[in-house]
Amino acid sequence: MSTPLLHRYEFLFLFDCENGNPNGDPDAGNSPRIDPQDMHGLVSDVAIKRRVRNFVQIARGNVMPNAIFVEHASNMNTKIAKAHEEANGEVPEAKKTTKPQVEGARNWLCRNFYDVRAFGAVMSTGANAGQVRGPIQLTFARSLDPILPMDISITRMAVAEDVPKRRSSADLKAWEAEQPEDQLRTMGRKQLIPYGLFLGKGFVSAHLALQTGFSGDDLRLLFESISSMYEHDRSASKGMMAVRELFALKHVGTDSNLEQRAAQAKLGCAPAQVLFEQIVSVKLNDGIVAPRKYADYTVTIDESKIPKGTELLRLPADLGKIA
Repeated sequence: MSTPLLHRYEFLFLFDCENGNPNGDPDAGNSPRIDPQDMHGLVSDVAIKRRVRNFVQIARGNVMPNAIFVEHASNMNTKIAKAHEEANGEVPEAKKTTKPQVEGARNWLCRNFYDVRAFGAVMSTGANAGQVRGPIQLTFARSLDPILPMDISITRMAVAEDVPKRRSSADLKAWEAEQPEDQLRTMGRKQLIPYGLFLGKGFVSAHLALQTGFSGDDLRLLFESISSMYEHDRSASKGMMAVRELFALKHVGTDSNLEQRAAQAKLGCAPAQVLFEQIVSVKLNDGIVAPRKYADYTVTIDESKIPKGTELLRLPADLGKIA
C-alpha cells in the first residue's frame, strides 16, 4: 500500500502556446478564452485536469487503482453501480441508499480511480456514492501578458453535403459530377493566438489526501502528468504547446518535536502566495513588445524568500523528494 501524503504543497507551472488555441470558449465560437477587461488569456482548471486524466490513462493503462472515473464519452453511473456491487454486494434502489452503503461505494471508488482520489467527484447520481472533496485544487491559468485572439479563414477543399433522396455511393457520385467545381469547396475558420505564456497554480492538502487515500506516489504521478501533459495531446488546433517549468513548495515544519513538526508539515509553514508572488518571478525581457517565444521571458528564483520550514522543488527533477 502506498504511503499516505504527509506534507502540504503549493505548486506553480508555466506553459506556452504558439500559433494555437490553448482553451476554446464554446460560448464564443470556440475563440481562445480571454479576460475582457485586460485581454489576458485564460485556460480553465477543467482543461488542465482533462490533460492530467489523459496522461494518467495513457501512462497507467486505465487500470485500477489508477483508472479514470471521468472518461471521455462514458456514463459515470456505470462505475457508481460497479462500486456498489463490489463494496455492498448489490446496487441499491435510487434514493434508498443507506449511509454505510454510500460510504462503502465512495471508499471503493477512491481506492480504484486516480482522479477521484486526486480531484474529488460528485457521485450522488444513479445509485449514489456521495461526494468527495479532492486534495488537489487548481486555479484558472492566466497569461502573463495580453494575447491576440485571431479568427483565420481557411479553404476546405471538399464538402460534406447531405443530398436529399440520394443515399447510395453511385447516386452521390452522380450528384458530385453535376456540381460546379467551386460548389465542392467551402470556407472554414480557425481560432488561434500567435503566442502566450501561461501561469497555473495548484494546491495540495495533506488532510484531504488522508481522507481520499491520495499518496506520495499519486502526487509524483500528478507532477509527472503536468510536466508531460501536452506531449500526448497534440492537435492542429492546439498549435505548439509545452510545459516549461514546474515548481512546488513543500512544507516540512521547523519544530524539534517530531510530532509537532509532522503537524506543521500538514498545516503548512507559510501562506501559499509566498511561492506565487515572492519566490518565483517571470518577467518580459527588455525591448520585447510582442512576445513570440519562451526565450522572450526570464524566470528568476529568489532563494532568500523561501520560508523556514519549507523546501522549493524543481520538477520533475526533484520527484524523489515527494512524500
